[in-house]
Amino acid sequence: MAEIKSLAVELRQETGKRRNRRLRKAGKIPAVLYGHKQDVVSLSLPADEVAAVIRHGNRFVALTGAVNERAFIKECQWNTWGTEVLHVDFARVSEHERIRMTVPFDLRGEAPGVKEGGVVKQHIHTVEIECEPSNAPEKIDLNINHLQFNQIIHLSEVELPEGVKILGDLNIPAVECTEAVEAPEAEEAAAGAEEPEVIGRKKEDEEESEK
Repeated sequence: MAEIKSLAVELRQETGKRRNRRLRKAGKIPAVLYGHKQDVVSLSLPADEVAAVIRHGNRFVALTGAVNERAFIKECQWNTWGTEVLHVDFARVSEHERIRMTVPFDLRGEAPGVKEGGVVKQHIHTVEIECEPSNAPEKIDLNINHLQFNQIIHLSEVELPEGVKILGDLNIPAVECTEAVEAPEAEEAAAGAEEPEVIGRKKEDEEESEK
């Protein structure tokens, strides 16, 4: 089990965009804690601590200070450039409670089938999973170093981290290496481009005959 990181939080008495901007200028991030049919609590916490936790891929944390309980980083709001966290949603969870979440589905490696003239087509870009908070991954990686030409890898064949389960139909193709679709012939494209010119000349001819 991964080490559970601690985050020191304070109660946030004032809310609103203007207040939150002031909070961020002071080096803190606004957050909310909810779940388990309890009241929603508005919090603030140091921006550098949040950045460190996210950078190390931690999602299950221990909140300390104003509240003392385990929580799961449910969602982060980022700035336009994706470089700064603006807001965090924490969901109350117990250590062995199973949660559902949607994570990115990324391809890793190079498919040998590409050298045979194929192209890799990724059909799944996100996947819904179920796991304990301490096992929650940031994403699911699929190694395609053995993907041959005309081969399909289904969700049921994806190797998962320990304790993680993919939800839904496992027979869905996740990725395949298939024959490349040829682009339209250049001559056909050129023929299409000539049509407006013919119409234009016809219009000019009619104008000459009317003079």
